[in-house]
Amino acid sequence: MSKSTLIISRQAPWAGPAAREALDIALAGGAFDLPLAMLFLDDGVFQLLASQQPAALQQKDMAANLQALPLFGVEELYVSGRSLSERGLGEAQLALPTQALDDAALTLLLDRFDHVVTI
Repeated sequence: MSKSTLIISRQAPWAGPAAREALDIALAGGAFDLPLAMLFLDDGVFQLLASQQPAALQQKDMAANLQALPLFGVEELYVSGRSLSERGLGEAQLALPTQALDDAALTLLLDRFDHVVTI
């Protein structure tokens, strides 16, 4: 039986390669039907915003890859409610359906998975 994995993405989408690497890991794992979920924490919540303009930074758009997560079987998407509020963001601004969790729920989420990968 496959062990479950939670991928925590903590970096803003254009702050370096970490956000794209977390997404690539999730898509690859999903392609092999591994039980995994993603949590967007800290500046990682910026990845979920609609209407990003990566071309201004000469970057590729991650939106299509993010939208593909459910198609690859990665349907459990979580976001830190605290991270959203600290950045003045709300769930209505997010491009993907996610479940916002408070700190207590985050602790329970971490305990649910066999492996936790933070990128």
